[in-house]
Amino acid sequence: MDRFFSLLLSALMLLSSLASAAVVKHSFHVGNHAVKPLCKEQVVVAVNNKLPGPTIRVHEGDTLVVDVYNDSPYNLTIHWHGVHQLLSAWADGTSYVTQCPILPGNKYRYKFNITGQEGTLWWHAHYSYLRATVYGPLIIRPRKSRPYPFPKPHKEVPILLGEWWDANVVEIERTASATGGGPPFSDAYTINGKPGRLYSCSRDTFKMKVIPGKTYLLRIINAALNAELFFKIAGHKFTVVGADATYTTPYHTDVVVLAPGQTADVLLTADQSPTSSYYMAARPYVSSPLAPFDNTTTVGILQYHHAASKPIMPVMPPFTDTETAHKFYSNITSRLSHKHALIYNRVPQRVDERMFITIGGGLEQCPPNVKCGAPGNTRFSASMNNISFQLPTSLSLLDAHFNGVGGVFTKDFPDNPPLVYDYTNATQAAAFMATEKGTRLKKLAYNSNVEIVLQNTAVLSTESHPVHLHGFNFFVLAQGFGVFNRDTDEKKFNLVNPQERNTIAVPVGGWAVIRFKANNPGVWLIHCHVELHFPWGMAAAFLVEDGHTPSSSLSPPPTDLPRC
Repeated sequence: MDRFFSLLLSALMLLSSLASAAVVKHSFHVGNHAVKPLCKEQVVVAVNNKLPGPTIRVHEGDTLVVDVYNDSPYNLTIHWHGVHQLLSAWADGTSYVTQCPILPGNKYRYKFNITGQEGTLWWHAHYSYLRATVYGPLIIRPRKSRPYPFPKPHKEVPILLGEWWDANVVEIERTASATGGGPPFSDAYTINGKPGRLYSCSRDTFKMKVIPGKTYLLRIINAALNAELFFKIAGHKFTVVGADATYTTPYHTDVVVLAPGQTADVLLTADQSPTSSYYMAARPYVSSPLAPFDNTTTVGILQYHHAASKPIMPVMPPFTDTETAHKFYSNITSRLSHKHALIYNRVPQRVDERMFITIGGGLEQCPPNVKCGAPGNTRFSASMNNISFQLPTSLSLLDAHFNGVGGVFTKDFPDNPPLVYDYTNATQAAAFMATEKGTRLKKLAYNSNVEIVLQNTAVLSTESHPVHLHGFNFFVLAQGFGVFNRDTDEKKFNLVNPQERNTIAVPVGGWAVIRFKANNPGVWLIHCHVELHFPWGMAAAFLVEDGHTPSSSLSPPPTDLPRC
């Protein structure tokens, strides 16, 4: 009966979607663009000569069509971060996973439906460090017949937090890859592409004008490559109503913390003195005690219409304030009263596949006669279950799977790490510096329920890792510090209204347990969304098998899909 009810609701929703859906079209011209946010002019890659790029606005149920023209000198793909891509894995835009890159001078059309998601997502390049400047918001509103599950705001304002380098980011990535060392940290943080007036030479500061008494919906996106960020507005409080395009139980806070890739929808009421201005500010949350970082602060200005005074600065958390970060990350829960909860927000109660995945850094030997950039003339590496993931270069993983091409990957990614030890003990972890390279996938049966314990390690250093899963949302059942202990920590699982996300900041020196239903055929990447760690191999991939009907099976690739 429960299954019948769910299928009936799905069918009714599909019929409603067909009646009200639209086709939304955009053209992305990606090419070189000269900007000067700080002291010197820099040529960057941008979309339509905008930084950030264009805002995409759709309604749930719409079909999005984006024609991407690669007029840049670099290979390129565009990833639609957080979009489920139900039965449209070919459009996920992940280099060498779901497609080969769009070569310079070529174009490609992305076309996919947006089903069962409402809120804030974003799009970005998924090749090299191009994500530093090739990104923008993807806003999904409810279909026109359905209101928000909160009072309609006076205005909606995207707030994109980013990082800026006064250098060519592609060359930075190439140098780091060649030497195996760490790239330099950023020169500035940005709000909507502007560093703000606290930086010397800064040319512009983002300003948001508000009317006293009105409520605004801020759609906050952490588009930074490497930094988790605290965000505050002096004198004002937020009510969190959404995260990663899912609705949340209203959560009241004066600070938002987002890992790279995460989004938050927050309500802000302009309830302070109308003769004052207030800084909005973002600066990093730093979980690793060893890594150097950009310790600057970017600001924008919240300005009441009659304000004349100098903006008031918020009191920001200390850079290493793990307590504040964990409080925010762990207090978000799903909203159960919204209509979508009937179908989409069901936590799998049964588990078919259990995995325990350790994530962390490592070192590998430098090739003979090569000078490497990591300590002891080694190269930095990273891994999941001690396997440093290697992308293919001759064709994509999805192409190899769909067409049965052998020798590209294996299906033997392990369910557990090679040895059990105190993963957060630096002394014991030192023995696990070495990693094994490979392109090893985990095969999942269609509709199976998957539970993963993501366990941070102390290899090299303990730090928070934002882990992003393509193709799915997952439920965060629990998270904590130290080594996960099923006997005691399973009692903490929230199986009623856990937060639903596509990116989780696994606590520093700690763990998180996630659960999802593998109901989307294709090959899907799971990886650290810190651009520093992904090229080093902190990733894996799931191969989700087709279902038993055409409506649950992956369709053939588009005829114009880029080839390697």
